[in-house]
Amino acid sequence: MPRFDRALLLDFVETLLTAGGMEADKATVTAEVLVEGDMIGHETHGLQLLHWYLECLADGSLNGTGSYQVVADRGAGFVWDGRLLPGAWLLTQALEQAMDRVRDHGIVGAAIRNCHHTCALSAYMRKATDRGLIVQISASNPAARRVAPYGGTRPVLTPNPLAMGFPTSGDPILIDVSTSITTTTMTQLLARKGERYPEAWALTAEGQPTDDPREITERGGTMMPLGGAAKGYKGFGLAMMVDLLGQGLSGKGRANTKAPGPLAQSAFLQVIDPAFFAGLGAFTEQSDWLAEACRSNPPAPWNKSAVRVPGDSASMRRRDALVRGVPVADSDMARIAKHARQLGVPLPREIGA
Repeated sequence: MPRFDRALLLDFVETLLTAGGMEADKATVTAEVLVEGDMIGHETHGLQLLHWYLECLADGSLNGTGSYQVVADRGAGFVWDGRLLPGAWLLTQALEQAMDRVRDHGIVGAAIRNCHHTCALSAYMRKATDRGLIVQISASNPAARRVAPYGGTRPVLTPNPLAMGFPTSGDPILIDVSTSITTTTMTQLLARKGERYPEAWALTAEGQPTDDPREITERGGTMMPLGGAAKGYKGFGLAMMVDLLGQGLSGKGRANTKAPGPLAQSAFLQVIDPAFFAGLGAFTEQSDWLAEACRSNPPAPWNKSAVRVPGDSASMRRRDALVRGVPVADSDMARIAKHARQLGVPLPREIGA
């Protein structure tokens, strides 16, 4: 897999997005979040999305200019209408405002409606954890239906990712999970390749478990909630939580008579300052202890490596990418290269080329 210097890659992606019609400030932030996704191992939500973003800019489904509309603002809580602006820019703007305000309020929450795709949620976490703050982000797509409620067969929900970041005195704890077993992006990718899930992660339209993603993309099937056929009520409950936080608090979602656009996501963001509670030192004493207790836990016979805490792999990959370059799949770069040629943007040089 080719690797690229992070600074050169960021400049290339920013230039490409700007050439495609996105304002410079939004292109800069979107490039950072997409590249961060690849750096931490979330390839399906990293530069693999760039060609799609450029297509969305071209057809107008992604708004590259202007600003959000403030729906409500009460200091410790605010609501924006994102006007289909880049999700990376909207979430970053909201996170920055929440972090600025949290020193006065202790806890700050934000809800955003009509937000374009939000990329990998864990790509935002370090902005807060590096400042000794706790962050939570979740997102859903009220115009899409891919996950049936537990025990049902008709899709109602989307995979509804939920992420949280916690500071420690070392690498942060980064939790980023979908409330369904798999994601839309992974499902579409496997279906295009004619491949199957490792296990029965989906249901047919009749409600029977299946490992064929084409049952979803072509035949009306649904993704299973986290927990699968036996314990899917747990993922179903989490998915409802994400739906209601983003859509209920932003005031726009599935219940509206006029459905939002197909790419209009709803997001919820919360920042917590440990200093307002027992203090950052007291918090990291606990987070350090818990992380170490997990990492030093004797591995099970089937586990061929040491126990890892959520975020350990992302931190390891990120350090490697900073030293050896950011890995980008050949297939992703090939799709990006077509847009680069059309827009007259030169490709970045591979490390070692």
